[in-house]
Amino acid sequence: MPKLKITYFDMHGGRAEPVRLALAIGGVDFEDHRFAYPEFAAVRKTTPFGQVPTLEVDGVQITQCDSMLRYAGKLAGLYPEDAYQALLCDEVMYVVEEAGVKMGPTYRMTGEEQKAARLALVNSSMPVYLAWLEKKLQANGGNYFADNRLTVADLKVFVDVRTLNSGRLDHVPTDLVEKVAPALNAHAKRIAEHPAVVAYYAKFAK
Repeated sequence: MPKLKITYFDMHGGRAEPVRLALAIGGVDFEDHRFAYPEFAAVRKTTPFGQVPTLEVDGVQITQCDSMLRYAGKLAGLYPEDAYQALLCDEVMYVVEEAGVKMGPTYRMTGEEQKAARLALVNSSMPVYLAWLEKKLQANGGNYFADNRLTVADLKVFVDVRTLNSGRLDHVPTDLVEKVAPALNAHAKRIAEHPAVVAYYAKFAK
């Protein structure tokens, strides 16, 4: 097994969290290098695009979170071997990432500018993404997004839904998911109760 190191903010969320979860669920050892936000200015100088997360595989630095997640999924047995099921998995991951890209610029805003930008998303693209994800989930049986089992697509959606519900995103209603796509909340609850997910988060509660 390769030596792995994930570098990302010290938070339960964001683009590295599904990768961390996948490796933890699969029992794959990795170094979880977390840093506080004030350290980001220094950390970003060590990355190709001034961005995190990064994944080091035997000392080779890799970027792009969905590429990392797919790789982690393969190591952990959480990525479909069937080409069509893999396509369904990728489709869901990229839709969540696209929604995140739209939200991204608002993190650099403050005050009324941030409020206006986030409310614009809440009233336009966010419900579209959430409704689409719910429809995809239901089309695949209602429990998982692909392969009739837990995959990295489920982890990607799980982390996103937890963030939307958390109240950490100012001006994003914490009941948005429940109003638009309640099946996603039921899905997130099911993932949160997975024994390996419970064990992962329990480590941080000590």
